[in-house]
Amino acid sequence: MHGTDSSPLVPAAGGPWPSISFEEHPWRLHADSPVSRRQRELHAGPYRSALAPAIAGREVPLPAALVAECEDAATEVARFDVEMDTLLGTGELAPLRSVLLRSESAASSQIENLTVGARQLALAEIGEDASRNATTVAGNVHAMQAAIDLADRLDGDAILAVHRALMGERDGSAGRWRQEQVWIGGTSAGPHLAEYVAIHHERIPAAIDDLVAFARRTDLPVLAHAALTHAQFETIHPFTDGNGRSGRALIHAMLRHAGLTRRVTVPVSAGLLVDTDAYVDALTAYRRGDVVPIVHQVNEAALVAVGNGRALADELSQVRNAWTARIDARRGAAAWRAIDVVLGQPVVSVSFLADALGVSLPAAQGAIDRLVDAGALTPTDPRRRRGRTWQATEVLAALDAFAARAGRRRVAGS
Repeated sequence: MHGTDSSPLVPAAGGPWPSISFEEHPWRLHADSPVSRRQRELHAGPYRSALAPAIAGREVPLPAALVAECEDAATEVARFDVEMDTLLGTGELAPLRSVLLRSESAASSQIENLTVGARQLALAEIGEDASRNATTVAGNVHAMQAAIDLADRLDGDAILAVHRALMGERDGSAGRWRQEQVWIGGTSAGPHLAEYVAIHHERIPAAIDDLVAFARRTDLPVLAHAALTHAQFETIHPFTDGNGRSGRALIHAMLRHAGLTRRVTVPVSAGLLVDTDAYVDALTAYRRGDVVPIVHQVNEAALVAVGNGRALADELSQVRNAWTARIDARRGAAAWRAIDVVLGQPVVSVSFLADALGVSLPAAQGAIDRLVDAGALTPTDPRRRRGRTWQATEVLAALDAFAARAGRRRVAGS
């Protein structure tokens, strides 16, 4: 399938933020496609796909009030990072970085209707039996980490690396720009009835180059910059699957690159979960040329995320204090170091803990026994004798409470 216009992008111009335009392409159903006669009639003839405007050098029309809102939200995000940095630096709650990363990854996946409990995700993270959703969300954890690791060299190759980490090496499309038309909504028979038809695949490389150039700018408020980069990425929709999760990972790469976050992942996706309809509507408004809603949504999500993240950190701190008060082991024993491992990875096996602590299997089992005696760990399945795992029920409860708060819709007027 080929577009009718081979120019790379709609050229930039002055004035308000541009809306997408459209171009026409031929469409022909395969003769053996199992669809009804009516579907064939509905999907006959050409269709229109989006054309993404070039934004690399375009002036961004941000109202003064929105800029102030961005500054307020950025201040809270930076303050949160410092607070968590203090906890990390003093040795208290050392695993908080991984906890927040995992929580953000789960929330980002939940926006795509991939829901998984903390226990299943923790099992998937150590390679134990877990649900298919948990394994998929674990891939999102790896993608988020890849995005943060690549924050200082954000380019097309980095975006492909994030997608590869998300989808896994077994997926043939992982880390590759799509080579087919994709659309949102409608039917699988064709794009004619879709809510949104993404740009034609032949335009993706040029669109990504323009996106990267925009992402490297230094003249915009950090959260607005990240929000608009994310919205443009979703407009391009460069992959056959995983666009939303990759695009939200991109937000974190930009926050890290700008220095707004240094040690922890602020769970912005958890904030977006408060009202996913408003988030989707904001992306639609962006495509119509209105940048305000998506910037406002990311600002609000950041503020909600900070509050939720603080609550989670407080709960985990209380859990840790209770464990240290109850544990009966000599100072320097592996059990003390195991506390932070278990806080960060609330389902463990003997082999996982041995690797994490750099100790022998008997020493790891001894640490688990001490934590069981202290009430920190319980067997995941008491009936199992081989390949046993243990879980930190209090930590899992705190993580599930975090997810519940993230998914709780805000009551109008509250």
